[in-house]
Amino acid sequence: MVMTSPNSAPEVLARVAQSAQTSVVNGLHKLEFRAMSTLCRVNFHGVPADVARDFQRDVVTWTAQFEARYSRFIPDSLIGRINAAAGEHWVETDPETDRLFNLCQELFFFTRGSFDPTALPLIKLWNWKQQPPAVPDDAAIQAALALVGWNKIQRRPGGIFLPQIGMALDLGGIGKEYAVDCVMNMAIQRGIANVLVDFGQDVRVRGHAPDKKFWLIGLDDAKTPGKCWAGVAVTDHAVASSGDYLRNFVFNGRRYGHILDPRTGYPALNDCRAVSIIAPSCTIAGLLSTSVCILGAKEGLQLVELHPGAAGAVTTETTKLYSRKFHEYIPA
Repeated sequence: MVMTSPNSAPEVLARVAQSAQTSVVNGLHKLEFRAMSTLCRVNFHGVPADVARDFQRDVVTWTAQFEARYSRFIPDSLIGRINAAAGEHWVETDPETDRLFNLCQELFFFTRGSFDPTALPLIKLWNWKQQPPAVPDDAAIQAALALVGWNKIQRRPGGIFLPQIGMALDLGGIGKEYAVDCVMNMAIQRGIANVLVDFGQDVRVRGHAPDKKFWLIGLDDAKTPGKCWAGVAVTDHAVASSGDYLRNFVFNGRRYGHILDPRTGYPALNDCRAVSIIAPSCTIAGLLSTSVCILGAKEGLQLVELHPGAAGAVTTETTKLYSRKFHEYIPA
């Protein structure tokens, strides 16, 4: 079944396409545009001009269509329609969406429930921009928690149903990273050997940067945001970082970060300030970085070690902790 595009798709495509800028610097093709409320960059080299032009056009079009279909902020998106139908009726899904939801199912169990696409009722409850800061009361949190739980939803091939009014999906914990992987697959299908895809600092690379054997990715310093504490040399891998050092508040002496634990309804409370993960795919890198923030350094790094090809670094208030293979990516 092929789903029709939402009515807002042309508007999203026009907005994203209008933001797109391209350039070529010393043979490196650069594309920048805004989609999914973030800056998206795709850099690549070693291809003819016509291949570069077609690839850049297709990346912009595909990303805009992805946003139009899966953004919770667009009422007639597929996610918007699924959420609006909660407690009322099933919504048809296409094979691509079924695959995406199957991935959500796997990741929900792999992360022990720390990744949960049904956490939107909790996300809406917490407002980190409110002044003065406020914490929702426990009754409100418990009411929202009753609407959360990926294992509560009902699925079948070609359909999904949220059984309770008020349940809602938010793919923000996986959407950008999944899109990065899809764009990388577009590059691979076109035979583009050397490419960097960066959507909001969720990055995946293939091959190498010009005149180098790898791509060098900087890791933001949680204690001095905007500066890098290290650079990692990667090829054919992804790098994603998470942390609450930019968005948090203190209320009655307790620090509240913006990364929610969907199992408790409260922001994660542990020793993690920032986490950086290297993994074969951006989806896994992003998922692990957020999960480690929720699980804490010790349990989180144990989870990283369970995933083949993954490595990670955790910044706490007092130190940095690493998985066994992380230092292999620090250039000499």
